[in-house]
Order: sequence, then C-alpha cells, then structure tokens
Amino acid sequence: MDTFAALAHGMAVAVQPMNLLYALIGVFLGTAVGVLPGIGPALTVALLLPVTYKLDPGGSLIMFAGIYYGGMYGGSTTAILINTPGESASMATALEGNKMAKAGRGGPALATSAIGSFVAGTIATIGLAFLAPWLVDFAVRFGPEDYFALMCVAFITVSATFGDSPIRGLTSLFIGLTLGLVGIDKLTGQARLAFGVPELLDGVEVTTLAVGLFAVGEALYVASRRHHTEEKLEPVRGSLWMTKEDWKRSWKPWLRGTMFGFPIGALPAGGAEIPTFLSYSTEKRLTKHPEEFGKGAIEGVAGPEAANNASAAGTLVPLLTLGLPTSATAAMMLAGFQQYGLNPGPLLFAERPDLVWGLIASLFIANCMLLVLNLPLVGLWVRLLAIPQPWLYAGILVFATMGTIAAKPSVVELSMLAGFGVLGFLMRRFDFPIAPVVVGLILGPIAESQLRRALAISLGDPMTLLQSPISATLLGIALVALLAPFVLKGMGRFKANED
Repeated sequence: MDTFAALAHGMAVAVQPMNLLYALIGVFLGTAVGVLPGIGPALTVALLLPVTYKLDPGGSLIMFAGIYYGGMYGGSTTAILINTPGESASMATALEGNKMAKAGRGGPALATSAIGSFVAGTIATIGLAFLAPWLVDFAVRFGPEDYFALMCVAFITVSATFGDSPIRGLTSLFIGLTLGLVGIDKLTGQARLAFGVPELLDGVEVTTLAVGLFAVGEALYVASRRHHTEEKLEPVRGSLWMTKEDWKRSWKPWLRGTMFGFPIGALPAGGAEIPTFLSYSTEKRLTKHPEEFGKGAIEGVAGPEAANNASAAGTLVPLLTLGLPTSATAAMMLAGFQQYGLNPGPLLFAERPDLVWGLIASLFIANCMLLVLNLPLVGLWVRLLAIPQPWLYAGILVFATMGTIAAKPSVVELSMLAGFGVLGFLMRRFDFPIAPVVVGLILGPIAESQLRRALAISLGDPMTLLQSPISATLLGIALVALLAPFVLKGMGRFKANED
C-alpha cells in the first residue's frame, strides 16, 4: 500500500507543468539522437550535464530519464529503415525490421516497435516501482564492508562485460580509478596527483570526463572514418498501421521480451544487448511462421524491441536503490545525480522521496509521450538522417565546449576536455570500452571511502571483508565474474586445438 501512496505522490510531482515539459524535451531529444547512428543516449546526457548545471534537479533527472527511454526507442527507426542500429541494443531489431522495410512493410515494423516499447516500458516501470522499495529495505542493512564488496562486483562486471576483451575493460576501469584519486585526500588532507595545479585539487569533474570521452572522442573517431560508403535511405511505404494478424503475432513477443529485458537489465552489467538477442532467438524457436525468419518476421521486431525498452527500466533499479550504474547511460545519470549533490541509494528514498518517486512516475508519462510522438513523426526522424555528418559533429564539438565553459570557466578544464577527447578517440580506435572509465571515476572514491571506514571500524583487520556473509558472498561473485571470461576463453582455445 505504501508503494501505491508513494507512486501517487510521485505522479503529483511528475504532472507539474515544468516537469511535463522536461519529460517532453527528454523523449524528443532521446528519440532524435537514437535515430542518428553513433549518437546514443549516453552521449546526449553527457552533453546536457554541464548545460543543466543550474536547473532544477528533479526536472533535469526527469529529462535524462526521458532521453534514455527515447534513445532506446529511436535506435529502432534506423535499424528498420536503413539497417543501421542507432544503439547497439537495436542490432537484433535490424535483423528482421530492415527485411520488413525492404518488403514495403516498414510501417507495421515501426508500429510494433513503438507499441512494444510502450507496453514493455509500462510493465517494467511498474516492476521498478514495486521492486525498488524491497531492494532499499535490504540495502539499508549493508555495512561499509558490504558496500565495498558491492562496488567490487560493479567494477568487475562492468569492466569484464563492456567490449570484447576483459583485459581492455579492466584497463579502462583502472584509468577511471586513477583519475578518481586526483585531488585532496579526504582523510589526510594531502594533495594527490594534482602536480601543483590548483584546479585539480577539487578532483576531476565527471562532466568534463564524460563530455570529453563520449562527445569529443566520438566526433574525432567519426572524422577519422570519414570516407566510408553512405547508407541509402529506405522510404516508408504503405500504411503505418498494423493488421489484425500483425497484432495477433506481436502481443506475446511483447510480453516475453519484457520478461527477458527487465530482470536482465536490473543485473550488474546485464545491459540491453543480451535480452534483445535472447528474445530474438526465443521468438525464432516459438514462431508458427519459421519460413519468414530472415525474410521479415514481425515477431523478430516485436520481441527484441520490448526487451530493449524493458531493460532501460531494469537498469534504473540498481541505479536508484544501490547507486550502481549498469550501462553507459546509467553512469551518465549517476553523474547527473552527483552534479546536484545527490547520492542514489537507500538513503535517497528517505531523504528525497519526492524526487525519486517523481522520477519513477515520470517514466509512465514518458512512455505515453513516446507512443504519441513517434508514430506521427517517423517522416521527421527519416529526414534527420540526411544531416551531413560534418555539420552534425561540428555542432556537437561547439556544444560540448560551450557547456564545459558554462559549468566551469577555466583553461585547465578546457585542456582536460581536449585531453579526454583524444583519450576517447584512442580508446575507440583500439577497441577499449569507455563506460568503465566513467564508472571508475564515480565509484572509485566511494569504494575507497567505504574500505577505509570498514578497516577503521575493525582496527585495520582486512579479514573484516570476509566476516560479513553479504560481503563474502559479493566478493565471491566478483571473483567468479573476474575469472569466468578468462576460463571460458581458455576452454575455447583448448577445444579449438583439439578439433
């Protein structure tokens, strides 16, 4: 009953005119950037962080959540029309969606994508509203050693699963952890890694790092790959609406996709890619029309798109209740919370219930807005694809620079932005994942603080980390997550040698 009361209070916050405007801006921007290949919701939130520095925290976070939901939907438009997923989570959608578009059924493909996103997003948001308080009740029992172990799980799972190589992921993580050491040590008051630069005594700004790695790095990377073949736009032919048969073949995949997306999205490093491909393979096995798969089966669009959007709500569960980001966009949203001096976790539900429940309630509104916006505006999203890339990325560079100057006018800050941009370019060039760097910078100082607290309470005894059942279990999970990719790789090589 408490959840219903909290949700009703959150809805009263979410329907305030300014918050409705923020939600509308968020879903519109999210869909627009999701449509543009290579510019995902993480990059958009990173760009907007410095711009929203002095805005209302609740409204800004509602806008960021709208961008996340909109971006997850928008990636399907390019996946269906030109076989270019705007987001990695839309890759499964492209398999059948583009075949449908080429067969003149782009309208029903876009329609099942939009309605599936709405259904899955609504069910998953209800799951978030009822699961979050239960998880908060569990999390308030955590001691400092348990929180440190939880951070270790986040570090290992994020770094080992982002990208193709666990070694590269761990390298990215350690870059972030090193950047997290910059500034004044809160325990001793000594400067660390500041190299005599006064501006570094406050530490590295998360917004500067995020904008540099995501926006500037992406612009440099796209510029380096300038002379690639351009995709041909596929016009939407025929009716945009679904037939009775299409509805019949879509509703079960929508529900099954939701069941895949929400729980996997809520796991540390679950992400959206795994449930979308699981949904696709399940629909391929269960379909009554196996001959259509590979030629444009509507189930192959409905299921993955539902899983995609349900996972977006799933990632908000660990973010809001434990302060753990399980995707690049969630890491950017965590940076947004910290920008306003807010720390997501069990205490946030007690200290700022209006903000947390207003954010959760706004997701229902954002879902309705997405449905109303996206079907009529398909033509507009297609035209966005015609923006020349040099104009687009030049605009992103200008916006990134202006935003950084507005948040913290300093030559050192601009130099760091340029430096992080080059680092982001090199990491993309050599296939190093970027999200672990941001996660390391944000969670590194928190993990260090919790470890020091645990050791201070136990008078320096490191065995305190294993004496708590929760801590011991989480450290065991972290160890398994660290070793599993290497063991699986070794077994694969052994089997290949045997063959």
